[in-house]
Amino acid sequence: MNPRVIILLGLAAVISAANEPIAIVRQEQDISPDGSYFLKWESANGITFEEQGVQKNTGQKDKEAEEVRGSASWTAPDGQKINLAWLADENGATFQGPHLPTPPSPPEIPPLIQRALDWIAAHPYKEEKNRV
Repeated sequence: MNPRVIILLGLAAVISAANEPIAIVRQEQDISPDGSYFLKWESANGITFEEQGVQKNTGQKDKEAEEVRGSASWTAPDGQKINLAWLADENGATFQGPHLPTPPSPPEIPPLIQRALDWIAAHPYKEEKNRV
């Protein structure tokens, strides 16, 4: 599923969780013929959302991709201010926000494996050409 759709559905769920409708107090959008777009809105309860997308490598078969950058902010039920930013492109999606968990540091490379890697780097493989 498109990351943009997931984010929009998540924000829609937050808004619809309220007992009464929440008004959109500000909204801007622009959709260009080249496929790029810009969307920004703010609700009466302080939720903000901003996103822009561009088409990359237009007309290049198998290289066309959409790049989407955006951000959203809202206040969680516990009062914490949530700020979320994202980038989605042909390489996947990444999300940033102080409330998101961070992955643990990768383990150190064992000394014997590091020694082997150093040796391989110092002695690159040279393929012999077929002799006729």
